[in-house]
Amino acid sequence: MTRPASVTLTVIQGPLEPAEFVFDERTTCVIGRSRDCHPKLPGDTDHQTVSRHHCLLDINPPDACVRDFGSRNGTFLNDRKIGQREQGQTPEEGAATAFPEHVLGDGDEIRIGNTVFRVTITAEQGSPSVLRCVKCGREDSAELNARAGDHLCASCRTDPQAAAELLLDLARSSDPALAGITGYTLLRELGRGGMGAVYLARQQVTGREVALKVMLPKVATNQVARGRFLREVVITQELRHPNIATLHDAGFAGGTFYLTTEYCPDGSLDQLVARRGGRLPVDEAVRLFAAALEGLAHAHERSVVHRDLSPSNILLHRAADGALTPKISDFGIAKAFDLAGLSGLTLTGATAGKPSFVPRLQVVDFREATPAMDLWSMAASLYWTLTGLVPRDFPPKQDPWLAVLQSPAVPIRERTPQLPGPLAEVIDHALAEQPGSGFRHAADLRRALLAAV
Repeated sequence: MTRPASVTLTVIQGPLEPAEFVFDERTTCVIGRSRDCHPKLPGDTDHQTVSRHHCLLDINPPDACVRDFGSRNGTFLNDRKIGQREQGQTPEEGAATAFPEHVLGDGDEIRIGNTVFRVTITAEQGSPSVLRCVKCGREDSAELNARAGDHLCASCRTDPQAAAELLLDLARSSDPALAGITGYTLLRELGRGGMGAVYLARQQVTGREVALKVMLPKVATNQVARGRFLREVVITQELRHPNIATLHDAGFAGGTFYLTTEYCPDGSLDQLVARRGGRLPVDEAVRLFAAALEGLAHAHERSVVHRDLSPSNILLHRAADGALTPKISDFGIAKAFDLAGLSGLTLTGATAGKPSFVPRLQVVDFREATPAMDLWSMAASLYWTLTGLVPRDFPPKQDPWLAVLQSPAVPIRERTPQLPGPLAEVIDHALAEQPGSGFRHAADLRRALLAAV
């Protein structure tokens, strides 16, 4: 059996138990004194200068990075201080300074307070000495640590349309892995993001139109990672509901994943809000979200959690009478792609986005997936739809992930005072993040919203 890559933290100084933390899958960990940290440092006199949330490790074996959160005494990497708020600054002021990430290598040592961790990097068995792009054939050394598998160079990853056209060409040559997109042609781009792009495609024989999504891995893709991701896709394919965008087919070829989904010509919720001037009226917004929550309840009843809900993946379909029906798309897809290690390192300073709709628990327990997380993200999306603002404040220079860890949602009536009080109470309750707070079932949130207007 092939030995997987791993990143190990071994305690070589300090009383911490356990003395070894082994990570052989994609994850993140926050180190500090807070009880939700892992590893959690003790609150004794030897660690009184350690912050509650001290630093972040972003791990995608065999790659790993560390970033300080503006801690009181800093984080030391091989005895070099890599972060510390200035003398006299409050924790909040220190948090407003974003410190860079630092790549970890085999044998590095991280010191936090009086605890020292030694980093051990174990490469995947059979890792190549030279990387060659499966699309253009160019040799590439862009990865931190080489992986076995199909590799796309940095240049090819910036051209998702070329990747989509290559997939369709391969499908015309009767590649069995691409049977789901045989006979399709690209019409136009619908949107793009960090993982790839989405195109409108039409099947020549039937005239059927679908949204074709191409996803470009940032690391070499081996059989284990492919299988892990595509198994999640199969679970999503089984969802059938009027408020869920149907996932038709999925596959992999030429270093690229593809998905075909139901095409919703009226775009996404965020596009609708932009066309309406930045927010929707209460009645319309609650109607759309009540319907979307029916689709979410259907998925949760089948143990499927989305893990990446936002206004951009609530799609809209207009009926003959003009009424808009919301359809949730991409159930678990983005998160499954990341958990399979295919996104590279995503929470480090150079690549992190703003986690506007991410619940706190999803940061402290990266691999966790619960319906409550989706409900927080759904409430955050409704909050944005009604106010034009996200629930948390994200100061310009603050590390966004520390904001998620430490900043509660701003009560919605502080954003929009004229919002009805009962509706504001429901949304604020849904955005509470203390243990046991908020809603636990999509049907409960839906009933509460409808009763509040």
